[in-house]
Amino acid sequence: MIEVAVLHEQGWPDTDWELLAQRAVVSAISHSPYANFTTDEALYEVAVKLTTDEEVHQLNRAYRDKDKPTNVLSFPMVQSDLLEATANTDDGEVILGDIVLAEGVCAAEAAEKGISIADHATHLIIHGTFHLLGYDHMEDAEAEAMEALETQSLFSLGISDPYGDR
Repeated sequence: MIEVAVLHEQGWPDTDWELLAQRAVVSAISHSPYANFTTDEALYEVAVKLTTDEEVHQLNRAYRDKDKPTNVLSFPMVQSDLLEATANTDDGEVILGDIVLAEGVCAAEAAEKGISIADHATHLIIHGTFHLLGYDHMEDAEAEAMEALETQSLFSLGISDPYGDR
């Protein structure tokens, strides 16, 4: 079972962020090798924080040595090589990690792409969820695999391919 907690700060448009984040996380997990997490008895938890560019800038500087805001940051709590064994948790709960989105960056990117902030945020939450599941995009092959899974996840939610223009 998947549980998504959302902390939503002012500045983000009015949307049912809890429902959007839940759907995005579940879609990503459902399109991954860890699809069983959606039906396991264990509770898999993800926290999504919708915050300011300033806060994301501080986090990006502190954790990635990049002195600028970015659209999304992910903080996995389970090593990717241990994800298969998470159903054996002692207390039945597994904290997969945190996803943090920057409002201004997200809004600017959505405007540039001509899509809604909600659709772009959905993509970023899906992207962040794949990072929590051990995916990365440092190498071309990794990026292509991750983008294909993101596209499938978005398609299942009725959102078009964000990479279609490449």
